[in-house]
Amino acid sequence: MSDVVVLGGGLAGITAALDCAQDGASVTLVEVRRRLGGAAYSFEREGLQMDNGQHVFLRCCASYRALLERLGSTHLVSVQPRLSIPVLSPGRAPARLARGGLPAPLHLGGALARYPHLSMRQRLGVARAALGLMRLDPADPGLDAVSFGHWLARHGQDQDAVDALWDLIALPTLNLPAAEASLALAAFVFRTGLLSGVDAGDIGFHVGTLQAIIGDPARAALQRAGVEIRLGARAERLERTAEGFELHGRDGEGEWSLAARTAIVALPHDRAGGLLAGLLGPDAGMPGPLESSPIVNLHVLYDRPVLEEAFAAGVGTPVQYLFDRSAAGGAPAGTQYLAVSLSGATREMEMSVEQLRERYVPALAALLPRAREARVECFVATREHAATFRAGPGTAALRPPARTAVAGLALAGTWTATGWPATLESAVLSGHEAARLTLAELGATRGALPRAPEPARGPR
Repeated sequence: MSDVVVLGGGLAGITAALDCAQDGASVTLVEVRRRLGGAAYSFEREGLQMDNGQHVFLRCCASYRALLERLGSTHLVSVQPRLSIPVLSPGRAPARLARGGLPAPLHLGGALARYPHLSMRQRLGVARAALGLMRLDPADPGLDAVSFGHWLARHGQDQDAVDALWDLIALPTLNLPAAEASLALAAFVFRTGLLSGVDAGDIGFHVGTLQAIIGDPARAALQRAGVEIRLGARAERLERTAEGFELHGRDGEGEWSLAARTAIVALPHDRAGGLLAGLLGPDAGMPGPLESSPIVNLHVLYDRPVLEEAFAAGVGTPVQYLFDRSAAGGAPAGTQYLAVSLSGATREMEMSVEQLRERYVPALAALLPRAREARVECFVATREHAATFRAGPGTAALRPPARTAVAGLALAGTWTATGWPATLESAVLSGHEAARLTLAELGATRGALPRAPEPARGPR
């Protein structure tokens, strides 16, 4: 019998398993896929190494960055020395949103004053709205009843200002446009990432593939920590027993079961609900009422370089963000592989690959003059129907805490009440909290666990 069974091998499950094992608990991690990493994964298509999405992070994501150091992956990520977002728009010269050296929030004043996609009146209005956001308390329950778009309209932000600026941040962080997003989560994002600290919003990138940064090193770290990893094992039923829990499932060899004193459910919210129903009941902190929001990624290989920047945002175009993934993807010499990330992509989810190509190849050509003469060698679309929980108004009341009403059972995942939207940071924070509660439960029932030695770290 294990001390802990962790259901789910994403960032939340990896973090929880490492924390528990480090404190001396015997841990079994169960993952339905044949790999670790959860929603952050890589695959090969058309001879290219592709990530399912462009999971950027910010300098303020301290817990996620600490996990990468723990995995020995920091040499495969980079963080901007200073926030700088190239902004492209059809028929216009490239612009840039970059922070200065003044204290927050004045560090963004210069970028706003020079931003050509807003009029002078709009820039002044944006500054006033930003100051208004700083006065909000994201923990105020009343904020979650209001949409960010409604609040912006009340504070003088017209649709052009929302399209040109506010949605540049809201879409990739909340996976919803401002019009549909919770004001509480939007206030948290803007305050934490942009307005409260000078360098908090500097953008971090995965220079390698997600498999090389998360999946492979996580497996090695878990094995070093003594965690038993069961891949390709589907968890189907979790039951309470006199000694703890019994998990039943199925894999390629048939049905299986395992016993554990405690359990951490770190599955996506749409899967966790069904597994927990027998233990928690329909009204006891179930994630079922949470809705999902999709992300679509387009992978485009050109026969020549067409984008000079490592990444860029789009304004006045259906292209939201595009990234140069040539090196990480192993693109042939002389070509360029671009990944286009489309958040809140409800419309794009219904489009065929050919329809997406017909819409976005011309849109890319309108942004990138060199793409007009280039040949598209490969066009691939990947879709994540339930990429994140839907961060709309009313979400906070639907996100359960890590602690449940069942002793020894904890929840983890971006959908739990971390205070963050569905980000890499939220996943790691949830794993830490679930492990803390689980270790406290084990300590109360068995006495203090022997603390395991710190596992050796990989190269930095």
